Parts: sequence; structure tokens; C-alpha cells
Amino acid sequence: MNPKPDRLGSGETAPAPASMRLRVLETTDLHGHAHGYDYFKDSPCSATGFSRIATLIDAARRETPNVLLFDNGDAFQGTPMAQFWGEKRGLNQHERHPMIEAFNFARYDAATLGNHDFDYGIGFLRKVISGAGFPFVSANARERQSDGTSALIVKPWTILERDFTDTDGDTHRMRIGVIGFLPPQTALWAQAPTEGKLASQPFVEAARSHLPALLAQKPDLVIALAHTGITPLTQAQRSAPELEQAALALAEIDGIDVLLCGHTHLPFPNADDPAFPGIDPIKGTLNGKPALNAGRWGSHLGVMDLRLDQTPDGKWTLAGFECELRPIRQTSPENGHVTALPEAEGILEALEPAHHETLRHMRRPLGRLTARVHSYFSQISVDPTLIFLANAQRQFAARRLKGQPEEGLPIISAVSPFKCGGRGGAGYYVDIPSGQIVMANVDDIYVYTNAITALEVTGADLADWLERSAGAFNTLSPGQPDRPLLDPEFPSYNFDVLDGLTYAFDLREPRRYAPDGTLENCHASRLRALCYNGSPVKPGQRFILVTNSYRSSGAGGFVSGEMRPVSLGPPALAREVLIGLVGRRPVVTPEIKPIWRFTPMPRCSAVFETSPKAQHCLNEIANLLPEPLGRTTEGFLRLCLDFSQNPADEPQLRPAEHGAESASSELG
Repeated sequence: MNPKPDRLGSGETAPAPASMRLRVLETTDLHGHAHGYDYFKDSPCSATGFSRIATLIDAARRETPNVLLFDNGDAFQGTPMAQFWGEKRGLNQHERHPMIEAFNFARYDAATLGNHDFDYGIGFLRKVISGAGFPFVSANARERQSDGTSALIVKPWTILERDFTDTDGDTHRMRIGVIGFLPPQTALWAQAPTEGKLASQPFVEAARSHLPALLAQKPDLVIALAHTGITPLTQAQRSAPELEQAALALAEIDGIDVLLCGHTHLPFPNADDPAFPGIDPIKGTLNGKPALNAGRWGSHLGVMDLRLDQTPDGKWTLAGFECELRPIRQTSPENGHVTALPEAEGILEALEPAHHETLRHMRRPLGRLTARVHSYFSQISVDPTLIFLANAQRQFAARRLKGQPEEGLPIISAVSPFKCGGRGGAGYYVDIPSGQIVMANVDDIYVYTNAITALEVTGADLADWLERSAGAFNTLSPGQPDRPLLDPEFPSYNFDVLDGLTYAFDLREPRRYAPDGTLENCHASRLRALCYNGSPVKPGQRFILVTNSYRSSGAGGFVSGEMRPVSLGPPALAREVLIGLVGRRPVVTPEIKPIWRFTPMPRCSAVFETSPKAQHCLNEIANLLPEPLGRTTEGFLRLCLDFSQNPADEPQLRPAEHGAESASSELG
């Protein structure tokens, strides 16, 4: 970069070095939310949508002349539209994916890949990004070759050459380096759709491998598109190869100037978050470097304003910055009324054909449902949608195991609630009315692209699996009312229910596993009364555990080395198996059966948050004596649950408690 020319005559004072304002915009974790429409409910949605983000992008560009726009991954999976294109429809020659169509319209400068972008395979992903009018970068996403080597799937980095205007109106040709990263666990999580061909390097290792070549190009600024979360790290965690939330570790690397983060769906900066060493949630910095995480599903646009000053030798230095998130919805402080931004007309027009094609697919009838089902109480009570899924998995596994040595083993089916509020918000629940079942309803129950898999396990394995699930709950104490029941750091999709067993959780005990799956207390045990067919499960008893490819790959920290994978033949997606079950039994009657419960606790209550629509279903959890406490600022309904012994349940609970003591002694 050449310095500004000296336009003064000899003997006059040299002009001040040039100064420039550069705005960096980020989107991340859009997950196929091209515009504000909920295909599961077949109705408009004001809480999501890239089409609203596009309105913010247009406004941000009008405010300043120098703007760069980036996406941070997980764009091509997550909604029925993305799923339809990835699983069923595919891409014809010279045709663009709906999300790429939207990105091109918005004029992105570069993007990186997220872990979910591989959910439909490497080949499909290559077709998708081939239609982009901008580069994709990822320094640690690799494809295994037939000769045992591996090759990068996209370029690890790129240099963007752009003409920008300084504060005096002079033009400068800038060189912006952009490097991308995704979680190293992606190879495991996407093992089934990528047929084991995906490989991924640890974050820091990949950065140190590729940054020297990028820096050799003498960029004026280096931006890391890091599909990873912002969390405090110990010194040992910073260098761990399995590190998933690595933003802070990347911020320590010389040469990276700016970090655009994602993956966790947690907005940053955020004044409500606590500060940690190296993390300033007010200023939006990691080790002093500016950083953003623009939420999820189009909830926010990340806006970072950089001040670059030119030194006398022509180089540019980062002299200041401001970081903010601009939401697509505003809440009035006077009356609490929520107003959503309008959707960009150009995006809606570009996506109209894809939108209507998706609607035709999602409205396809499959069968009939005899009663309403929902997921409002999936983490405190038995959920009929999970039983429906568990039955489909078990029947599929039983058919595939015929003639195999494992055919005679008892089959246990592991299922978890995917749509259960949490970070998805107060509207993120399954709620299917009685009547016609359409394709959207099946997608609503199973939102991920997972294949059905099986493991041979022991009774001790099952007990430990359930201890991992029990980490969802906070520890409760008799005489201490109204403690929050759920740990907000524990995602609902890691709360596995094991259909085929009966058991209870005693929440007076500490949990064995932390929300991230690490061992927290090796002596802790919340599991009680673990039984199969009414008899206590023995530690060495053998079972087949049917689960999904995400879980059996190691995600969530449930699988141990002693569990043996069992072949179920050609891969089959859980969603397709559900569709097949409805096809064979087009009239579906929701089933309720005892699987799990809480042990009673005198003089104890806990607060549970769910959808406001659950107010009309409280009779379903009458044993917990639910008492509504009003709504949270995020729109959740707060319920006070009574964990004291319900006299009506006493005859059933007492024998179960004796069984728990027997099972606990056998399982150690």
C-alpha cells in the first residue's frame, strides 16, 4: 500500500497520515432461514429470516462507504426448504441453491463453512457453493483421498482487493486477508452423509499451518471467519486438539486482527453476559481484538466499525473499533410491543419460486393423527412424539437385525427432544394438532439429518448413558423452593430418553457429568430403579441400543470405547423411517407409557420454563402440581413444579424406590 502523496511544496509540513473507516458485517448460523416463514407451522414468522437481515444490510451500507459482508457458516441446513433441497430435490445444472441466490443478491464478499453445511454430503455442498459469486474459505475442512492423503475442500484463505475511501475522500487499494475455520468434530458429526471422507484439523493447528502463507501476501488486515463459540478457556484447553469453542484460542494468534464467530448461536457482544479473562462482552473483544457473533437464524446482523490509520511507510494499523449487533426485532420499553423489520422485497422475489416449491412438498399428506401432540413437557415428562420416534427406530433395527448374531438381544431405543425452547425461543416447540399429518409434521418431529445406528452395550453402559442425560437438571434440595430445574447450558438434544427401560432421577444428588459431557463427579449417581421388563438391569447384561449417527459418532459425550457398533445395513435417515412408519400405519394414535420420572422430594419445588401455549395442557403434568408464575422477558411461561410426594402416586413410587436401591447396588 502506497502512502498518501506529499502534495505540499518543499519546506511545508507533511500531511497527517491517512485514516479510514471500514465497516465489517457478519451473518452466521442462518440455518436455511432464507426469509421469515415457519414451514413447520405453515405460517409467516417475524422472529427469523435473512430477508430481514438484508434490510439491515442495505441500511448499514447507506451509512458508510467502505463495507465488507461475510457469512460464518451453517447456512445450508436447518429449515424444510434447505432440507428439501439437500435430501430430495437436489440441484440441476446451472441452478443455484436458494441460500446462494439470496447471498448473491446481497453481494457477499466471502464466507466460510460450518459443520452443518456437510449434512447432505461433500458432493452436494460443492454444487451449492459453485453457484456463489464470492469465495468460500476453510483452513481445516479436508476430504480424504483414495491414496490415504487428504486435500482441502475449499481454499484455506483468500485476499480481497477492494478500493476504499479514506476520511479525506482519497481512494486506497486495500488487501484484506480472510481465513476460515470450522469445529474439528465436524468429521465425526457428518460421518454418515460424507461417507467417512471428511477430515478436519484442530483450530489452532490449522491456523498455524496456513497463516504464514496468508501473511506472506502482506494483507492490510486479516479477518478470521471462525465457526466456533466464545467461551473462557484454561491454558490446557487452549491447546487441546478436540477444542470445539476455540474463539479465544484463535484470538491469541499473532496475525489475526478480527474474529467473526458463530456455532453456539449466542450473540456477542452482549451486555448481559459476564466478563472472563480475555473476554469483554461489553466492548466485544477477545484478547483485545474485535469480535462478533451474530446469533442465529437471522436474529441479528453483526456490525463492526474499524478505524485504520496509515503509518508513514504506507502500512495500515487497527487504531480503534466499535462492535454492535442489530436485531431484526425491536421491543418497545413502554408497552413491550415487538416490531419486526420489513423483509427486503428483492430477496422475496428471488426466493419466490423456491418458497412455493417447498410449500408444495411440505403440504403433502401422509396420514392422520388421532390426538394433539407437543413437546412442551419433554424434559419433565414422557413425550408421545418421542415414543413414536422410538418405536420407529426399534422396528427398523429389529428388521435389519434379523439373521444377525445380535437378533435375540433386547432393543432399547434412545431418543431426545430437538425442539424444546431454549436458545430457539419460546416458539421453538413441536405442536401438531389432531387431524391430517403432512410432511411438515414429520420434519417438525425430526429436524436433523441423522441416520439410524446401533450399538451393543451393557447394563452399566445404559446406566452411565442416563447419568449423562441427568446432567440436564440442577441439583434440588428439600426445603429449598423455586430453584431453576434445567441448566440453561445443557441443550435439550442431549437429554436422551431410553425407551424400553423404566427408571427415575433423584435430583437431590449431584450430577455426574457437566453440560459439555466432561466428568464432573465420578462418585455421583442420580439414576434410580433402572429396570428392564420390571427387573433390575444388571451391569453385564447385554442390549442393543438404537440411536442416531450424530450420537454414535461420539457427539454429546455418551459413547465410550467399550460400546461396539452394530451394522444395520445401508444407511437410513430417521426422518425417512418415520415417514415409512406412517405409510404402514396411516392412522397414528399417540402413546403414553411409563419410561422415566423424578423421585419425590418433600418440601421441594422447582421452576420450569416452557411455551405459553402449554398453559392449556397443564392437566398432562398434574402429578407435578404445576402453578403458572407468569412470563419471562423472553416470552417463556414459568411454571412452579411441586416435587413433594403426590399421595395419589404413593403406591407406585414406594416399590420403585426399593427397586432403585437394588439396581444402584448392582450397578455400583
